[in-house]
Amino acid sequence: MDFTDVSLTALRVFRAVAEQGTFTAAAASLGYTQSAVSRQIAAIERAAGTELLERRRDGVRLTAAGRVVMRRATVVLDEIDAAARELSGLPGQAGTVRLGWFPSAGAVLVPRALTALRRTDPGLNVVGREGGTPALVRALRAGSLDLALLASAPPFRPPDAESPPLVLRTLTERALRLAVPATHPLARGDFVDVADLRGQRWIAGSSSGEDGLMGVWPGLDERPDIAHTARDWLAKLHLVAAGCGLTTVPASLTPAAPPGVRILPVRGGPQEQRRLLLARLPHPPAEAVTRVATALRGAALDLDTPERTQPSP
Repeated sequence: MDFTDVSLTALRVFRAVAEQGTFTAAAASLGYTQSAVSRQIAAIERAAGTELLERRRDGVRLTAAGRVVMRRATVVLDEIDAAARELSGLPGQAGTVRLGWFPSAGAVLVPRALTALRRTDPGLNVVGREGGTPALVRALRAGSLDLALLASAPPFRPPDAESPPLVLRTLTERALRLAVPATHPLARGDFVDVADLRGQRWIAGSSSGEDGLMGVWPGLDERPDIAHTARDWLAKLHLVAAGCGLTTVPASLTPAAPPGVRILPVRGGPQEQRRLLLARLPHPPAEAVTRVATALRGAALDLDTPERTQPSP
């Protein structure tokens, strides 16, 4: 089979598998069966004459040949999508930037940056989506994102071990905070002592890897009492407001706290630092990408100004 005979469907399936990390997730995102995805991948690998994906127990990873195909496939698919938009009378893709972000960044930082861009670059189109760090990194590698906002916790390792390394810029580094019900005894002061976290009830989320049990204070020296689990940050904060427990939050979420919640620093133990990273592939970025990166840095700088202490209830 000649590689020039590869179908657009196979290219789209290949990109989805590389981006999602597993055949199962790619099938779900495309609305295909897993066997259909497997057939398309087998066809494109036959055409290439080599394996494009390294099958591992934790998913798949692009081989060297796979990275070549992905780079070219992204160009082809983007051009086809642009042609479809032009034919339907929609604006072209010039000035479009594809941005990904981890969940809490979408609550405050991203809206502020997009608001600034509407003032400074009204013709620039930002297409965004939320995801966990592994999914966002895969999307960058697959060429379906131009920029990604990532969260990083100590020891601040690179988000992946692929080559070439991603270009990473630290936008902020701030200590983790604690969300406390305004009616809770811990909300009476301007900070929480780490010793007072023993015996508390917690609102946790699923682990994303390096942060352990998200929502529970890292290094807690007891088995946590998990009252509720929730993936959505807003749901967690409203559960806190309802008096259902405590949860950890990045400092950037302070402006998004609903009534009935106080966001407080924790003292008496090691500072739990968190970094906000802006990541991209290591090639010269387009002008539109640079403008979006500048807006994100400006929004992060604005959020990183000294915080005013929240009044006690």
